Amino acid sequence: MREACGVFGVYASNLEVAPLVFDGLFSLQHRGQESAGMAVSDGETITVMKDMGLVTSVFNARSLASLQGFLGLGHVRYSTMGKSDWRNAQPVYRAFGEAGFALGHNGNLTNVTELEQASGMLPGLAPSDSDLIGELLARAFPADSIEGPNDAGLEAALLEVLPRLEGAFSLGLIDATHLYAVRDPHGFRPLCLGRLEISGNPEPGWVIASESPALATVGATFEREIDPGELVIIDQLGVRSLRPFPEARIAPRLCVFEFVYFARPDAVLNGNEVHAARRRMGDQLAVEAPADADLVIGVPDSGVPAAEGFAARSGIPFGQGLVKNRYIGRTFIAPTAEARADGVRRKLNPLRESVGGKRLVVIDDSIVRGTTTSQIVKLLRDAGAKEVHLRISSPPFRWPCFYGIDTPHREELLAAILDVDHIAGHLGADSVAYLTLEGLFRAVGGSGAELCSACLTGDYPTAVPLEVGEPLAALVR
Repeated sequence: MREACGVFGVYASNLEVAPLVFDGLFSLQHRGQESAGMAVSDGETITVMKDMGLVTSVFNARSLASLQGFLGLGHVRYSTMGKSDWRNAQPVYRAFGEAGFALGHNGNLTNVTELEQASGMLPGLAPSDSDLIGELLARAFPADSIEGPNDAGLEAALLEVLPRLEGAFSLGLIDATHLYAVRDPHGFRPLCLGRLEISGNPEPGWVIASESPALATVGATFEREIDPGELVIIDQLGVRSLRPFPEARIAPRLCVFEFVYFARPDAVLNGNEVHAARRRMGDQLAVEAPADADLVIGVPDSGVPAAEGFAARSGIPFGQGLVKNRYIGRTFIAPTAEARADGVRRKLNPLRESVGGKRLVVIDDSIVRGTTTSQIVKLLRDAGAKEVHLRISSPPFRWPCFYGIDTPHREELLAAILDVDHIAGHLGADSVAYLTLEGLFRAVGGSGAELCSACLTGDYPTAVPLEVGEPLAALVR
């Protein structure tokens, strides 16, 4: 699986914002490592720069100096719909006479086919669902709003188009003079608002970001999370909030895997710090699935706080057993099993003196295909581990996601193919146990009523575009 994208925007009068957008994107790099882009407005012209690669390879001091303006929007991308190429790098841009807009999207639409049919577009005309949103907004611009940049054309287009979208969409947008932020009625993907105090300027600047740590990176203070179903508009008059969706559609369902894996540990989601939630996952896992062992280790990075919680609750010492090469990307995005296995060997190395001769409890956040996990077990066995007991700080991952995580087809999901009793043997571990769904909800601070756990339960909050069948045990013999 891979998670789709990070969005960051700044409105700050009398301040060059490109360096701030760069810093914000850098702090969101974990959310997208395929491409990076930035759009900046000086009040009349929007300049867009984007390319494949990491933030630091796309931008440098010279390119940032060429992006002049007080209003900016940045984006980092993992592809979940549309190819991984320059054409699909974001922000998406549309121009109309002197007016235009740029858009960054985190999530996936689930009604692409219906939107194309209703608008008379040829299937696949838009290379991604993000481009489709841009095209629909462009078509919805009022005819009298394209004469200049200081109009409400984009606002009017958003009010018309947003209620037609279904699925996951946390959006950042700019026109020449406004910064916009949108969160879908379920709030599947996070988005927050920050206040930026500017020296010598009595009026504050404003920042939007996929995760709260990006606010602190640029010196902004966290104001609040943008509500599911909210449209925020920021300009020289300050911040306005509109509610473009019918009240009946508002049903918060933040993706629970933001807590388990995707978000930075210092992020705050639904009022809860992610690091503390992950420690509680490990604590709960120790209660639900104890093990007789000598050492608890975590798989970097998100497995480490859960391992700390497991160790504290169980009384088994916590230690470091795996060293991570931080210059290697996330291994689950590699296209083949062989490439993923090679990626694990390049990314993780065991500490032989720590694990040799030990009975280990190994904490990881999830098992998807199982390729990465089986390689980790083998690394530890080769390093001399006496026993390897896997403990997973989330329930079995059995269902594909349609809301912004690029998961494999169901026949590739290990827990959809094998029952839990057979997974340990498949992975080469002495035992495997998962956190229960109730334990996960308890750890993240709620009953689960405001969280999406469809990838764990198959209970999708919205209609999904593909049929999803029963467990596929017959595929493995």
